[in-house]
Amino acid sequence: MTIATLFGSLFLFILLNVPIAIALGLSALLTIAFTTDLTVSIITQKAFTALDSFPLMAIPFFMLAGILMGKGGVSKRLLDLATVLVGWMVGGLAMVTVVACMFFAAISGSGPATVAAIGSFMIPAMKEKQYGSGFAAALTATAGSIGVIIPPSIPFVLYGVIGSVSVGSMFLAGVLPGLVISLGLMIVSYMISKKNNYAPVTTERVTFARVLSAVYEAKWALLIPVIILGGIYGGIFSPTEAAVVAVVYAAIIGVFVHRELGWKEVYDSLVEAVLINVSTMIIIGLSISFAYIMTLEQIPNAIGQYITSLSDSKFVILLAINVFLLIVGMFIDTISALVVLTPILLPVVTQVGVDPVHFGVILVANLAIGFITPPLGVNLFVASSVSKIPLERITVAVVPFLIMMLITLFVITYVPTLSTWLPSLFK
Repeated sequence: MTIATLFGSLFLFILLNVPIAIALGLSALLTIAFTTDLTVSIITQKAFTALDSFPLMAIPFFMLAGILMGKGGVSKRLLDLATVLVGWMVGGLAMVTVVACMFFAAISGSGPATVAAIGSFMIPAMKEKQYGSGFAAALTATAGSIGVIIPPSIPFVLYGVIGSVSVGSMFLAGVLPGLVISLGLMIVSYMISKKNNYAPVTTERVTFARVLSAVYEAKWALLIPVIILGGIYGGIFSPTEAAVVAVVYAAIIGVFVHRELGWKEVYDSLVEAVLINVSTMIIIGLSISFAYIMTLEQIPNAIGQYITSLSDSKFVILLAINVFLLIVGMFIDTISALVVLTPILLPVVTQVGVDPVHFGVILVANLAIGFITPPLGVNLFVASSVSKIPLERITVAVVPFLIMMLITLFVITYVPTLSTWLPSLFK
C-alpha cells in the first residue's frame, strides 16, 4: 500500500504537469499522511537537515562562478580559441560549438548554463551562415550536456555527497568520458556538414603562432580548471572551497582584467544565481524527503534484489540499469534522479564489482542524455528559447546526436578504464 501510494501519486502529479520538486514533496506527504504513523513535519525536517551540508555548498558557488564567467567575457575568448583550433574544418561553426561547449563545461559545471552561454553566440552565427536552424540548436543542446561530465560538474558533487564517494575522484573521472562524447559529437557534425556542404569558418591554416596567440587571449579562462583541480589534488582546498575560489577568480577577471563586469552585471549574476539555486535546493531537499520514505519502506533493497535476480552477469545488469536510467531521465530532472536513485543503485552495482566512481560517471552520463530527450529535455527548451526555433524541429534534428550519445554511453559503461584511470593516478 505504501509503495503504491508513493509511486502512484508521483506519476499522477507528473502527468498533471506538477513541477517535479512539488510532485516529490506531495507524494511523500500523502504517503506519510495515509499509510504511516509518522508526522508530516518529518518532510521539512529531512529537507532542511539534508541541505545543512558543507559539500553541497559547492553547487551554488560553481553556478555563480559559471554565470560570472559568462557575463565577464570568458565565453567570447573561448570561442575565439575554438575557432582557431577547429574552425578550418568542414562545418567549422559546428566544430567550434562542440569545442567551445567543452571549454565552457570546464568552468560552469552545468548543462543548461553551457547551452545558454555558447548558444547565444553560436546558434545565430550558424543560422547566418545557412546552417540548418534545427541542426544548430540541436547540436548546441547536445554539446551542452558535456557540461555535467567534464569537471567541475554539479551532478558529480551531488553524487559524491550522497554516495560517500570522493568528489575530487569524480571530477577526474569525467575528463576522458567528456572527451569521448565531444569527439563523437564532432564526428556526427562532420558527417552532417559534409552532406550539406557547410563551409569552414576560416580558410587560414592552423599555425603554432595562431594557436599560441589564441591560447594567450584565453589564458585566464583556461587557468580555471587548472586552479580548481590543481588546488583539490594539491591538498590546498576542498571541492567546496575550490568553488568559492572560482567565484572570486571569476569576479576579479571579469572586473579588473576583461573589464566587462560592472556593478549591473555583478548584480544580475547574483540574482540569477539565487533564483537558480533556490529551485535547485528545493528540488534537492524534497527529493531527499522522498528518498527517506523509500528507505523506511526498504524499497531500495527490494529493487536491488530484483535487478540482481535478473542475471549474474555484470554486463546484463549494467544494460538493464542503463535502460532504466534512460527512461527515468526522460521524465525526472538530473538532481532529483541522483538523490532518489543513487542510494538504490549504488549498492547493487558495487555488489557485482562495479567501481563506485565508474558508476557515478555511468549514472550522470545517462541523465545527461535526459537533457535532450522529451518530454523533460531541459537543454532542448533552453536551446529553443535562445534560438527562437520551435521545439518540435529541434527534437527531430537531435536524433543523430542522440544516437551518438547512446554509442558513447555504451563505451563509457563497458570500458571502465576511461573513468577510473585518472583517479587511480592520484590514489
